[in-house]
Amino acid sequence: MSDSKLHDDQKYIDGLVQNNSFIIQSIYDKFAPKVIGYVCKNSGNQDQAQDLIQEVLVVIYDQAKSKNLQLTCPFDAYFFLLCKRKWINILKKSSLKQVTINEEIVSNHEPVQELVLDTEHTETQQHLFDDMFQKLGEACKTLLTTSFQLNSMEEVAKALDLTYGYARKKKSLCIGKLTRMIQDSPAYQNLKT
Repeated sequence: MSDSKLHDDQKYIDGLVQNNSFIIQSIYDKFAPKVIGYVCKNSGNQDQAQDLIQEVLVVIYDQAKSKNLQLTCPFDAYFFLLCKRKWINILKKSSLKQVTINEEIVSNHEPVQELVLDTEHTETQQHLFDDMFQKLGEACKTLLTTSFQLNSMEEVAKALDLTYGYARKKKSLCIGKLTRMIQDSPAYQNLKT
């Protein structure tokens, strides 16, 4: 994807990251009605559509912050396809009515498909990490959370009133345990395939 040209609609991604209220409002004005219409035609209502839009915007924001998302296709196509796929997954999980897929409003541009799959993959990885992180013991969660927030292990050790050596060793053990838990998870096996 690095050889693809950056799309003019990158302004929407940048606006989200910068919390630009004008850009965010224009996303709602221009792109939300299509999503709301789709959800309402497919076993949903306006409130569910609004929740879905919020969730997808958070996913896009996270992707932009953590992976420096570079939009190589129209924002509308990317946003709508993410919303559509997320809604279909919600319907499948909740065993609601069959979803009617309105294909004529779905873009078949390859960059859109690629970006959506990459975003969904990253979101799945994040959920897996979060789930396994919550299963760690409190000591490991505290140590790792503190080490994510501070710049050095010296600061972490001081903040938690531990020796530097113990903090380093414990962090290594906690990361090892978290890694094993993730790799042993059936969700991880699904990610690999």
